[in-house]
Amino acid sequence: MSRISSRNFDTNLLGEFVHVESLSASIEDGSETAFSGGIPDGHTAGQVSCEIEVELSAKYFKVVHAAAKAAGSYRDLPLDDLMCYANTGDEEQKVEFFGVKWTVEDILNIDPSSTDLSKRKLKGRVTSPLFIKIDGVPYLSKEDTRHILSQ
Repeated sequence: MSRISSRNFDTNLLGEFVHVESLSASIEDGSETAFSGGIPDGHTAGQVSCEIEVELSAKYFKVVHAAAKAAGSYRDLPLDDLMCYANTGDEEQKVEFFGVKWTVEDILNIDPSSTDLSKRKLKGRVTSPLFIKIDGVPYLSKEDTRHILSQ
């Protein structure tokens, strides 16, 4: 059986397939336990957020640069739906992030003794109420988005 590894993922960034040096995404879910008299008594739904970090070689950073040039600046990069997909024939994974607002975090890191590729780092924040889908299943419930998204 062929298992999924990081090498199996294709990533679609700003409408182009790119090879990422690394990518990490973390959800912050502020849901909490509710208490009655100091005793757990249910839960409350808290706010959610997701931050993404992507490291690209200079070769693939050209995709970001072209999008920034077309938009007029890096700060004007359009909101992006980022998709990460892997399929080995035996296993499949797909994670989608909606309305990602990208910022450039690391633009230059020079180490004359290194033979590593020149890399750039982007940071993204999910801004859409569609938020995230993991293998087609939304992270947020219909109740979470009832007043924001038309059902």
